[in-house]
Amino acid sequence: MEHHHEEPIEDLEIKSWRRKLIWSWVLTIPIVIVMLIQRFFDMIIPELYSMIGILVFAFFVVFVFGWGTIKSGLRGLFTFYFNMDSLIALGTVIAYVTGIIAFSGVIADYSGVAAMIMAFFTTGKYVEAKARGRASTEIRKLLELGAKRATVIRKGQEVEVDVSELQVGDVFVVRPGEKIPTDGVVVKGESSVDEGMVTGESLPVDKLKGNSVIGATINQDGILYVQATKIGKDTFLAHIINLVEEAQGTKVPIQKLADKITSVFVPVILGIAILTFANWWIFTQDIGRALGVGIAVLVIACPCALGLATPTALMVGSGMGAKRGILIRKGEAIQTMKEVKIVAFDKTGTITKGMPEVTDVFANGVKEDYLMEVAASVEKLSEHPLSRAIVSYQGGRGLKAVKKFKIIRGKGVEGVIGRKIVVIGNRALMKERRINVGVLEAKIRGFEEEGKTAMIAAENKKILGLIAVADAVKEDSIEALQRLRAQGYRTVMITGDNERTARAIAKQVGIDEVIAEVLPEDKSKKVEELQKSGMVAFVGDGINDAPALKQSNVGIAMGTGTDIAIEAGDIVLVKGSLVGVVSAINLSKATFSKIKQNLFWAFAYNVVAIPLAVAGVLHPVIAEIAMALSSITVVTNANLLRRKKI
Repeated sequence: MEHHHEEPIEDLEIKSWRRKLIWSWVLTIPIVIVMLIQRFFDMIIPELYSMIGILVFAFFVVFVFGWGTIKSGLRGLFTFYFNMDSLIALGTVIAYVTGIIAFSGVIADYSGVAAMIMAFFTTGKYVEAKARGRASTEIRKLLELGAKRATVIRKGQEVEVDVSELQVGDVFVVRPGEKIPTDGVVVKGESSVDEGMVTGESLPVDKLKGNSVIGATINQDGILYVQATKIGKDTFLAHIINLVEEAQGTKVPIQKLADKITSVFVPVILGIAILTFANWWIFTQDIGRALGVGIAVLVIACPCALGLATPTALMVGSGMGAKRGILIRKGEAIQTMKEVKIVAFDKTGTITKGMPEVTDVFANGVKEDYLMEVAASVEKLSEHPLSRAIVSYQGGRGLKAVKKFKIIRGKGVEGVIGRKIVVIGNRALMKERRINVGVLEAKIRGFEEEGKTAMIAAENKKILGLIAVADAVKEDSIEALQRLRAQGYRTVMITGDNERTARAIAKQVGIDEVIAEVLPEDKSKKVEELQKSGMVAFVGDGINDAPALKQSNVGIAMGTGTDIAIEAGDIVLVKGSLVGVVSAINLSKATFSKIKQNLFWAFAYNVVAIPLAVAGVLHPVIAEIAMALSSITVVTNANLLRRKKI
């Protein structure tokens, strides 16, 4: 984590290739103009001046802006690790050297061709860098999540210190709305804490004396006094950071088909070029002619179209995805997605909306309107998400004045309306207030089996009814899961929620398997276990999903989720709709099909033109034009992808 500077590494790479691209063409276009003038208008420009000018301009294109490629290619030749750079380096260096030897009149000057080859190649590398997308900055963003300051009790006084100065055993104060500075145990006070940013669950967790709290989570409505139990690298947040780093480091991208072809193609072409040069020299005794034919072979074989084949299709595919709310952040995901057999989902905020809603109202001997008016009047004074759900459902209608309002932590609320005592909460609260719920027990159990939270409302110890609240399923989740199953995908839910709620949601949307009550740090392990059965795409939205998103073969993040999840994802669904998962799979298949077609066209020209170059029919300039045509064909073919329906 030493390079977390202001600008991601991949952004710097894109800017570097853009700069090289611009300057390469600024210098290459005058070379092309001069070469055309020489070829079609005889000697308008004196030959000596044009040769010197081309050499100078080409030097900067080849050995300044193309130096990284030259260095990589020549290293590949000496280490026998052949790649695309090997052909580019050899072709451009030899072509450039002919420009120097040409002053002797022994051979023709091909130094301008060297600049053209490098300019085309640089264009391909820039497109490739763009296609790879922005860098993941999730580690830096995770680090920024933590609180920066803490209010510590020292010698009976409250002292504000930097979080880095906290020691295990220190007691610190967390007021409503503040972030908890580090992991600890509550020693005094009561409150509810929003742990959604870490656990992904929508409901805040009530905290009493003796309960554990997690650093970087947000205190809601009470004051907590917390004793620090973990600091620095031992905290939960630091552990999540380590998991993301490990998954990031161990995830190996699929080796591109182009690389496999190139590793064989390059040495074969080098062999053909050498044999061609030797044969022409032996049989014609004309070293200039032999060198020209040898260079033509290298130039026509330079797989610039191969460098464009994958990135151009990825860029078009990425553009199509973006218009449909599917952001492809990692090019590798396109190749991997088509191999996925298992699609795993987080529950809260992914399949469900991530916020509780009233789903059912059951009135007991009173009108439903009266039950909701009484309940909403009392709940209006609470900030708890369950309370907000009831108030939202009622819409502010018929609210009454409430006195003596009180929150009973972990159980419910109570207040006085007129002369009537109203109590709303769970079974434990009703039992504490000696209110018999036996008559509604079957109804309560029914709601709970459906994964809903049943709140009981009572007035002067008489039960008014039940209000069921649940994290509702997104409207299109059922459709998306049906389409995935129809296409033969195995679907799995991995959630920290309880087994009963998880199974209720899974049944509702049609998910095959449920892995419930999973600790946040264990989600990535569950994904790893699933990977033994095939490639896994994981769909999530919370900070706790980041390691699982990284561990999976394709991480799909909901755009409505946390920044960390979005940064950890290979693909981001901007609209937060699971239908986007199906579209992403279809887009992946269409794009990869286009990549394969592009690879065919990238080599089709070579198959036809290399024999012509060997026979001495192709001049290096014509070979360069043919190479450019193959690049244009590949780009045009990639753009035909836009007609596909996903």
